[in-house]
Amino acid sequence: MLNKDKDLKMYYSIKEVAQMFNVAESLLRYWESEFPTIHPKKAGRGIRQYTKDDIEAVRLVYHLVKEQGMTLSGAKEVLRHDADATSSRAEIIHRLEHIRSELQAINRMFNELT
Repeated sequence: MLNKDKDLKMYYSIKEVAQMFNVAESLLRYWESEFPTIHPKKAGRGIRQYTKDDIEAVRLVYHLVKEQGMTLSGAKEVLRHDADATSSRAEIIHRLEHIRSELQAINRMFNELT
């Protein structure tokens, strides 16, 4: 979900993070109140600045709640007992999805040539 151009940034706005995950900014603020691992820095006037660690925490919550269909309490329980293994599994799934999309793009280009 992070692209190469944004890998150089130190901080991301809530709008950018919401776009990365295709969710509402209000959902990110709610998750921030529910999951202590999501704690963006707040600059002047309460503007949230998400680090790469914050984005990875959002990615993990997103994976559990949106992709795996867990409730918030279920996701909290998983993170409380097995956060590292869950994070590893989510990262593997993310990488596989990226590989799949690249292969599909290659397949489309190949089909256009034939």
